[in-house]
Amino acid sequence: MKGLTQEQEKRYQRNILLPGVGVEGQVKLLQSGVLLVGAGGLGSPAAFYLAAAGVGRLGLVDADVVDLSNLQRQILHRTGDIGRPKVESARDKLVALNPDVQVEVFPERLSAASAVSLIERYDLVVDCTDNFATRFLLNETCLALGKPFIYGGVLAFAGNLMTIIPGAGPCLRCIFPVEPEQGVPGCAELGVLGAVPGIIGTLQATEAIKYLLGLGELLTGRLLTFDALSMTFYEVSVQQNPDCPACGRYRVHNYGT
Repeated sequence: MKGLTQEQEKRYQRNILLPGVGVEGQVKLLQSGVLLVGAGGLGSPAAFYLAAAGVGRLGLVDADVVDLSNLQRQILHRTGDIGRPKVESARDKLVALNPDVQVEVFPERLSAASAVSLIERYDLVVDCTDNFATRFLLNETCLALGKPFIYGGVLAFAGNLMTIIPGAGPCLRCIFPVEPEQGVPGCAELGVLGAVPGIIGTLQATEAIKYLLGLGELLTGRLLTFDALSMTFYEVSVQQNPDCPACGRYRVHNYGT
């Protein structure tokens, strides 16, 4: 792709006007690929904003079908989608929003057998999952492949996120050295305010776009937390653990921006 069509110049005009983006940056977005693992509460806003921004290739990994209880927060899906695979429902909405975007769907649960072959095809990964087992699998696979990974999590009235750049800062296991035991209550047991994953997912999309364009300061080594009840954001500094069982074994490289 040498440049933009007249229609693309109009569609992405507000992006193009931004310092550090311009036509060159927009072309770069159109040539980029992002893998979203999860097409639910976090994946919905993240995918919508990445598609709207013109990220040219989006991969969606999710094995679930749309359920009535999802619609309180998973804005990619509609009442008429109940019973459909989430990735197919999501693809319909994203292509309708922006036909420039190629949406690749994987109606499966990420596994150790599939993680490498899926992740290596994309420039970065956005964690939109709801369980630690998948998050740790993403974390360790992305470290091994040198792929950036944007973690996000929500529960009740709060959420948090952090960007993990292999070799350039702490990883998820630097925060959680030991995987929490199965059966720890989550959103299905404790609930979640629907707007909270909307906010965190939107911030994940923002981080992804910044990374792809090389703009600003990423949330590397900074866990950003949002509390909806007090309407506050605060940061927790995270140091890399030299003895981390995941990232401690990789040499420092200059990945990303």
